[in-house]
Amino acid sequence: MRHAATFPPSSDPETMTEVATAAKSIGPTGRSVAVAVSVAMVVDGMDLQILSLALSSIAEELKLSTVSAGALGTYTLAGMGVGGVLAGRLSDQIGRMRIIRWAVLIFTVCTGVIGFAQSYWQIALMRFLSGFGIAALYSLGTLAVAEFVPTKVRTTVLGTVQAGWSAGYVAAALLASYVLPTFGWRPLFWCALAPGLATLWLLKGLPDPPSWASNRSPTDAHRASGFSGLWCHRVARSNLLLWTAASIALQFGYYGANTWLPSYLVQDLGVNLQSMGWYVAATYTMMCVGKIVTGYAADVFGRKAMWVIAGLLTAVYLPLLAFLGTPSTIAPMLLVFGFLYGAPYAVNATYMSESFPEGVRGTAVSAAYNFGRVGAMLSPLLIGYAATQYSIGMGLGLLGVSYLACALIPGFFVAERQFDPNAVSTAPGALARPAPHEGIDRTRQKS
Repeated sequence: MRHAATFPPSSDPETMTEVATAAKSIGPTGRSVAVAVSVAMVVDGMDLQILSLALSSIAEELKLSTVSAGALGTYTLAGMGVGGVLAGRLSDQIGRMRIIRWAVLIFTVCTGVIGFAQSYWQIALMRFLSGFGIAALYSLGTLAVAEFVPTKVRTTVLGTVQAGWSAGYVAAALLASYVLPTFGWRPLFWCALAPGLATLWLLKGLPDPPSWASNRSPTDAHRASGFSGLWCHRVARSNLLLWTAASIALQFGYYGANTWLPSYLVQDLGVNLQSMGWYVAATYTMMCVGKIVTGYAADVFGRKAMWVIAGLLTAVYLPLLAFLGTPSTIAPMLLVFGFLYGAPYAVNATYMSESFPEGVRGTAVSAAYNFGRVGAMLSPLLIGYAATQYSIGMGLGLLGVSYLACALIPGFFVAERQFDPNAVSTAPGALARPAPHEGIDRTRQKS
């Protein structure tokens, strides 16, 4: 039985007390949660991608300028940033699964309502609100699975769950290719209702992770939680700042590539629109494969090793794609690119969730990742600027720098497996500390 060291609030921080045990197998409840969250991630990715696919049709019908149309994506990201941080804080207080169910309900209803919208601001409001749910599910869904899954297979399972999000992109693209030309953009948003409601049915009745439930004291009077508890825990505070910086770099690179890849294919390489759609779908399909393979490799070779390898390979490959890609070579190059540039996400959920103790884990993970949305919002703008001065390919090539930073920040400064999200505490209210056997320098852990 694997043990994680923790300390109660009133004890000497240097007194390492064994108060937690971790399960060795997933169990039927954990499997049900993993399946339900995987399906939810498919719907989450599909709902996020639908707007991008329908944007040109919406702009044409509502007579929107390019700036106004593009701002709809910014409203979504703003909602995701606010909602993701808020949801993490609430999940530490009232439970993971309750927030996850509300998240699915919010983005399902708001996405469906867009199909009835009659004005630009109605769409903008619904996208802002749906962003709350999309980000909450993305952050907390993987966290809940991490807290059910034992260490030895955690990244394999979470890599597969993350692949569901990419599968949602593929599903949205295939759905749009049929619905948009035949029925228009409104029914495309209505298509989100049925899978969203089905996901709610799968999530119904699923309990919170034992590690979360075990940390609730009868009164919670002495439990340090939220941002105050997070900031008072030196290791957690340091990891929060480091993961926020890494998240900004990761999302800068990922969303910059996502936003401008179709335009790069059409404008820089002269690929026709029909071929572009298939190229993008193939890229996302390879991303699903890359996440599953990387997740498995991280359980074998270590979280840090695969995080650094995935980030460095993407950093090197992006300039090659931008400067060596031609109409005749771009198809196979995109398959390799799809495999690589989403690979850090296969490790991200596990590596990050193991960087924070229970009691503040939901707050910390959601805050670190969603503060990183600053990178997601800035990247498309800066690549657009680079495109006006040079080319879209030049902008994409520069994204390699962000992937390099993303790889090196945790690689140098964040130890892996500091806390076990699956560990069940026998001292409710305690904030765990890393165990000595995890290789953490205890001289750096003093509070």
